[in-house]
Amino acid sequence: MSLFVLDTDILTHLERGEPNVIENIRRRSASELATTVITIEQKLAGWHAYIRQARNPRQIVYGYESLSQAVILLRPLRILTLTMAAYDRYLQLQSLKLGVGKADLKIAAIALENEGIVVTKNLRDFRRVPSLTSVDWTLTDETEIPN
Repeated sequence: MSLFVLDTDILTHLERGEPNVIENIRRRSASELATTVITIEQKLAGWHAYIRQARNPRQIVYGYESLSQAVILLRPLRILTLTMAAYDRYLQLQSLKLGVGKADLKIAAIALENEGIVVTKNLRDFRRVPSLTSVDWTLTDETEIPN
């Protein structure tokens, strides 16, 4: 059984009702799906920033409704945390100077430590990470390609 680690952008596509993402999630059992604490941080921080910048009641209400929906969406997912082993792996990846952002490298490190497959729209960056398998569920052909 594979462990599919949903990245931030895939969760955004899920929120927007992307049919291919919904279908791929429906085909998996709950035990096959996870996300990372980094993705949780990104999702919640994004809505928190939106709420702080809201200037009228409609924007404020939208921000809080969206934050609530994000929490509901994330609730059933297993959350993979940044352990010391994952952090050490992150530092190793960072030393390779792959041209991948810090958050994505942390997600990759967590996925590698959990033997997971990163589900992302950002294949360009995640495919730079050695030994990491990544897939894009927004595409109709979601073939897993190890790096």
